[in-house]
Amino acid sequence: MKIGIVGSGVIGLTTALELHKEYRNASITIIADKFDKETVSYVAAGIFRPGTAFSGPTEEITKKWIVDAYDHWNEIRKTSEASKAGITEISGYIFSSISESITRNPLIEDVLPVYRRATEEELKICPGSWKYGSFFTTLVTECALYLPWASKKFESNGGKVFHKKVNSFSDLYGDYDIIINCTGMNAKQLCNDRKLVPIRGQILKVDAPWLKMAYYGDYDTYIVPGFSSVTLGGCRNFESYDMNPSPHDTAAIKERCESLVPGLKTAKLKEIRVGLRPHRDPCRVETEFIDIPNKGVLRIVHQYGHGGYGVTTAPGTAKYATKLVKDVWTGYSRL
Repeated sequence: MKIGIVGSGVIGLTTALELHKEYRNASITIIADKFDKETVSYVAAGIFRPGTAFSGPTEEITKKWIVDAYDHWNEIRKTSEASKAGITEISGYIFSSISESITRNPLIEDVLPVYRRATEEELKICPGSWKYGSFFTTLVTECALYLPWASKKFESNGGKVFHKKVNSFSDLYGDYDIIINCTGMNAKQLCNDRKLVPIRGQILKVDAPWLKMAYYGDYDTYIVPGFSSVTLGGCRNFESYDMNPSPHDTAAIKERCESLVPGLKTAKLKEIRVGLRPHRDPCRVETEFIDIPNKGVLRIVHQYGHGGYGVTTAPGTAKYATKLVKDVWTGYSRL
């Protein structure tokens, strides 16, 4: 079986590794024009905390994606490869002065090892009139480490990488038995998918090695320590294609995060990053068969539209996509 994966972000690479586990004799190639720092995945804070609005085709499938993803990341965390892969355990608080529902998350409350209501004393940890809060223990996957680690592992397994911009899936006909579409925002043009929209995000990377806890507050405020820096965020600009850093967003992020954790006022700014999260409701993981005139049928497994939760859910949707590949291949082999 020859499989072509279009896209080299966290979705594409994680799927490539999952496919290698299931199909050791398959020929697997990643086709992409952007890698590592050029991908949206590189910008992500990488904390395992899917938004409550994240959705697959059904509630049951969505939950399975979440459970499978956490188990996958946690298994790597337990190995000697954890630090190289950029995966570690972290605890944190989420506070709100608006609603208790903001601090709750039914998708992960029974998945994480700890997710509980914050005590009255804990509500005073950070400045502010916090009325509601939760304490949780979760995982962080830093893509600055994970992407090169996964790439190296993929190639050591015999995987091939092809630097090419794909303008049409039909251009790949005949080269591969099955195509896996992990193109993120590029799927909007490739699939003519009006449901896929960008949610612009901007984050700041600061040097604050003393900070070991994650913190969330109202108005999309988050502080997430990583291996080499602390991520401060954020913003969610629906259907914005602006890739330029906004000084207004920078000022707002700094003000909100420094109000939550005043010690960040002394943290040195290392980098400002902007990314367009590929949002689709529901996230699309399904098969499609396209008739190519005078040639035949192109078999595609789509896997895109994760929004800001690509790192969180990548292993779960990768396992689901791998099962779809098996279904497609089994049907194809019977022809």
